[in-house]
Amino acid sequence: MDGYYAFMLVATALVLMMTVPALALFYGGMTRSKSVLNMMMMSYVAFAVAAIVFVLWGWSEGWGGDGVGNSNGKLIADPFTMFGLDGVSWGSYVGVLFQLTFAAITVALISGAIADRVKLSSWIVFVPIWLTLCYFPVAHNVWGGGWLSSHWVAQDYAGGTVVHINAGIAGGVLALIIGRRLGFAKEPMRPHNLTLTMIGAGLLWFGWYGFNVGSIVFVAGDGAEKDTAQFMTETGVTFMNTTIATCTAMLAWLLMERILHGKATSLGAASGIVAGLVAITPSCGAVSLVGAIVIGAVAGAACAAAVGLKFRFGLDDSLDVVGVHLVGGLVGTLLIGFLSTASAPGGINGLFYGGGFTSLGHQTIAALFTIVWTGVLTTVIALLIKVTIGWRVTEEAEVEGIDSDQHGESAYDLHGGLSGGSSSSPTSVLAKSTVTEGVNA
Repeated sequence: MDGYYAFMLVATALVLMMTVPALALFYGGMTRSKSVLNMMMMSYVAFAVAAIVFVLWGWSEGWGGDGVGNSNGKLIADPFTMFGLDGVSWGSYVGVLFQLTFAAITVALISGAIADRVKLSSWIVFVPIWLTLCYFPVAHNVWGGGWLSSHWVAQDYAGGTVVHINAGIAGGVLALIIGRRLGFAKEPMRPHNLTLTMIGAGLLWFGWYGFNVGSIVFVAGDGAEKDTAQFMTETGVTFMNTTIATCTAMLAWLLMERILHGKATSLGAASGIVAGLVAITPSCGAVSLVGAIVIGAVAGAACAAAVGLKFRFGLDDSLDVVGVHLVGGLVGTLLIGFLSTASAPGGINGLFYGGGFTSLGHQTIAALFTIVWTGVLTTVIALLIKVTIGWRVTEEAEVEGIDSDQHGESAYDLHGGLSGGSSSSPTSVLAKSTVTEGVNA
């Protein structure tokens, strides 16, 4: 028991690190030099706001307001039943904080879709509203004993629906409603510092072991506490699946770059790493090692192809949140229906293991539920902010530099003044003319 809580303390710290500084570095390196501080600030501020909201009503709305295990769970739980963690024992704070870090990184991921053009004040308003209306209800329905999980047994070990599909669809909606950056598809918008991006990707990979392996469930399906052997099996499977899927996805992405453009890029490697991590997140406890390799290969190829489509559809998803998180989340969630095996900790056979279409049906319903719920409500939130306080900085501020306009600072003050730098927005290696106009995950 003591060992379990020690393990969860480490896992929680790793997931916290995924948002600050890992995601901040990953996203910051892929933006333009004149907006890198603003991009990083969006991750830091998202974590701070999410933490306060989670403690006040998020935990109650996601896990405490309906009764975990309720066979007739509610669609929306009561955010006031355990307001301010009322009734939560101090010994349970580790588990609460672990889930808090998931909420924080989910909303922070969305920021990559709207880089370079949004007021920080509007983002701060968006974060608590989106968490309340989108994240906590989806988490409740998938993990917290809500209506969806009481009717369909979809496997989502660490957040394919709750985190990645959720953030991916929200990012796509915001990119559409807020509109394109000035010069999108006309001016080169390349990552300004791939070193930061590579460091961020490595830290994300490291932290993801807390994300996936830390999502181990303390209680078995029969309600009894898991013994040491069960813990060792589950942690070993999830740890290895996370590693092997990520390696495969990175190589699959690089292979596509090599075939289509003749070069394998560092940005492609970083993006492939994240694509693999995203896809294995829901499935790390559901599949075998062979299944993890298949999921990684499909995710690397599919996400690499998907990010190039934004030019065809005119969607200025600045850092490819849709192409990597939505697509990668769908790949990992739906492939469970084919590749899940009862020999894995999830204990459910998919189509390829003789389980029929039941698992695939449940995975599809969970994915569609998340897309529809979050897609509709994010649209409402985004439009309300647009017609009230507005989303965008002025055109002058966008051209001269959002760092200077929003923060009065510059990331690289090399000449004693504010540095605007040259514009750079990562776009898929597979999307346009050159490999250097690469992707972001």
